Amino acid sequence: MKYKTIEIKLTKPLSDREIAMLTDFNVGLKQQRMKIEFDNQRIWLLLREIDLDRLRDLHHQLAASYELPLTSNPVALVLQKIESIKSYGIRSGRRLYVDYNKERKVVNRTGKEAKRGQFFYALDHNFNRDIHELPKSYLNKIICGDSESVLKNLPDNCVDLVFTSPPYNFGLAYQQSADDQFWQHYFEKLFRIFDECIRVLKFGGRIVVNVQPLFSDYIPSHHIISNFFIQRKLIWKGEILWEKNNYNCKYTAWGSWQSPSNPYLKYTWEFLEIFCKGEIKKPGQRQDIDISADDFKKWVTAKWSISPERKMKAYDHPAMFPEELVKRVLQLFSYQNDVILDPFNGVGTTSYVASRLNRRYLGIDISDEYCQRAAERILQNC
Repeated sequence: MKYKTIEIKLTKPLSDREIAMLTDFNVGLKQQRMKIEFDNQRIWLLLREIDLDRLRDLHHQLAASYELPLTSNPVALVLQKIESIKSYGIRSGRRLYVDYNKERKVVNRTGKEAKRGQFFYALDHNFNRDIHELPKSYLNKIICGDSESVLKNLPDNCVDLVFTSPPYNFGLAYQQSADDQFWQHYFEKLFRIFDECIRVLKFGGRIVVNVQPLFSDYIPSHHIISNFFIQRKLIWKGEILWEKNNYNCKYTAWGSWQSPSNPYLKYTWEFLEIFCKGEIKKPGQRQDIDISADDFKKWVTAKWSISPERKMKAYDHPAMFPEELVKRVLQLFSYQNDVILDPFNGVGTTSYVASRLNRRYLGIDISDEYCQRAAERILQNC
C-alpha cells in the first residue's frame, strides 16, 4: 500500500515510557490507514488516510495513561507534524494524503484557456477600478426603505460583497411586500435593484444570490438571474447547491402520479449563484483571512448540506436562511473588515453574521418590523 512518509528528528533519546506510549499508539492505529516507525533518533510517519479527531482522543488517553505532559510527548510531536501538513484531501471527514488529487493533466493549461476565451462574455466591460468608501451614515446600519431608492444614494464601488436572497415570489407572507407578483414585473423590479448592486460593488467584488426557482410555475429563476448578470458583464464564478435535506414535498403536487404524463420533479436544495465584477481575484490582506484550511477544503466542494433555519416563527419571517449558510459565504468569499451588503435583509441574518465575523455591513429592507428585529439581533451580539 502506498503511503506519504514524513520524518521527525528527535532532540533526545526516547524514554522507556515514551517508547511504550508510541508502541501503544501504533496499536491504536488499526482503524487508521497510518502507521509509525521509530528509533531513538527519529520517528517516521506513514500516512494514507486518518481521522484526526480520533487521533487526538487516542493521544489524550495515552498521555493520561503514561502520565506524560499533554504538550510534550512523542505522540504530541506526531500530531503537531500532521497538523502542519497543508496539502491533503478530505473524504467523509478524514484527511487523505495519497492519490487525493489525481486528475488528467492538461499540457499548457494557461495557453489553452487563453485560446478558448476564458469568460469571453465579460471581457468588454466598462467597470471603473476607482474605490470609494461607504458613507459613514450607511456603515454598520440597518436601513428601512426600498433598496432601489436607498442604493441610489451610495457612491460607486463602495461594497465588497453582496449576499442576499430576494423574495421568492411563491406567495409567502412577507411583511409589507407582495410575494405573488406577475413574474415579468417581479424581475423588472429585481433587476433594477441588482443594477444598483453592481454599481456600488467594488472592482473584484462578489455578488452571491440565494435563489429557489418556483418549479410549479416552470420559472427557472436561477437561470434568469444568472443570464441577467452575464448580460451585465459580470463573471460567473460558480454555483453552490445548498442541500436542505427536506424530503417533505408531495409526490403528486402539480403533476401526475405513476405516469409519464406530467411527473413533477422534487428538489431538496436551493442555489447560490456567484458572480465577480471585473476580475476573478479579489485583493485583500492575509491577516484578514479567517477561514481554516479544513473549512476551505470542505466548502470549495460546491454542495453544502445545511439544515434550514428553525427560528423563523420566533422572528415572524417566512423565509430565513440559516446563519451557517451566511458564515460560509462570508468566510469563503470575503475578508475581515470588508463591507457586506444585503438589499433584502429581512430580519438581518446577513448583517448579524457579518457583525459577528468582524465584517462591516449595510442591511436594507422595506419592512419596519423586520428592520427593528435585525437591529435587535445585532445589539444582542454587542
